[in-house]
Amino acid sequence: MRLPLPWQARLLARKVGGMVEGMVEDALPRPKPAGFEFRGEALSTTLHGQTLLVTLHHEPCNEIGQTALSELEIVARLLSHPGDQVRAAIFHSSVERGFCAGADLRELHAGMSAKAGEGGGKLAIAAAAREFIDRIHAAFDAIDMAPITTIGVLHGFCFGGGFELALCCDVLIAEKSTRFAFPELRLGLVPGFGGIPRLKRDIGNAVIRDILFTGRSINAKKAQEVGLVSQVVPRGRGLEVAEKLAEQAARFDGPTTAAAKRFTKPLPKEELARERDLFIELLGSDVVEAALRKFVESDDVRPYLP
Repeated sequence: MRLPLPWQARLLARKVGGMVEGMVEDALPRPKPAGFEFRGEALSTTLHGQTLLVTLHHEPCNEIGQTALSELEIVARLLSHPGDQVRAAIFHSSVERGFCAGADLRELHAGMSAKAGEGGGKLAIAAAAREFIDRIHAAFDAIDMAPITTIGVLHGFCFGGGFELALCCDVLIAEKSTRFAFPELRLGLVPGFGGIPRLKRDIGNAVIRDILFTGRSINAKKAQEVGLVSQVVPRGRGLEVAEKLAEQAARFDGPTTAAAKRFTKPLPKEELARERDLFIELLGSDVVEAALRKFVESDDVRPYLP
């Protein structure tokens, strides 16, 4: 059952959402002429044999904002149509602090403030947010459903939107330093990039509610115990292990791998749609505005930590 939205927001959501869903394939940017080699501001891709290595390298915390989203859309396009050249993909971070801290909250706050300053009010904020959320869901869904084996190599923080990106991968390898968290409730929000429906696909609701309602993080050992990650390895060894796993996965017949993936990892479309609606509804609250302002003005050296 969908939560009720004001009719203005509901009408706008249907209009914008319908436009985006109808044009999702065309909306994802085409890859650069250099094929599978790409170097952006937030991430890069390189082809190692039949494995596409996706490296997040945006300091300080690999936050996902407009720039990162545009480049993730390029990766989504590559993985949606890998051809015979790519049989596996690895997502990892070269940032020392961790995999990804989540959405770029400073950019989000600045965008909301700008819309408010233009006199557009909550409806304008909802429209801009809906466009961003629909785009990121389209990119994440494409990564999630790529017809090849995808592997996430994690270390340090894996929070919020970064956790949600990791959940798009088929197999997760966590270095011992990894910590997982959904701290969105402290902002007055729920995860908005598809996190809860994808997590429910993998683990039990008791663990999910614990993570979500408390905002506490869990370590790599706990993540393996509950079935979230397949391997826990020493710090600095994740990429090495992932490359060997990718080589093994590439030995199997491509169409068979794609068929097995569709069967074992269905996309929870209805729940993802409900999550988008709930996120947009909550985004317009005064609680969110106050929490984002507090975050932006914080002088905490580690503001992303739950």
